[in-house]
Amino acid sequence: MQIIRDTKHIGKIIRKSRKAQGLTQQQLAAVCGVGIRFIRELEKGKETCQIGKAIKVISMLGITLSIDFEEEE
Repeated sequence: MQIIRDTKHIGKIIRKSRKAQGLTQQQLAAVCGVGIRFIRELEKGKETCQIGKAIKVISMLGITLSIDFEEEE
């Protein structure tokens, strides 16, 4: 498990996972139904990437994303 501190860290994880699976940015974009520009920006850690699309890419790569949150009463 890794603690994510910023978007650049997420981008590095996505890039590493994509490469480990032998996918090009273009192939990943096609599988996820997003543009190659989006994949490039996501891997670079662009802060304004759309979260819905980012979660879709993360899910397609088989990466588990979780949030540890305790609600105050």
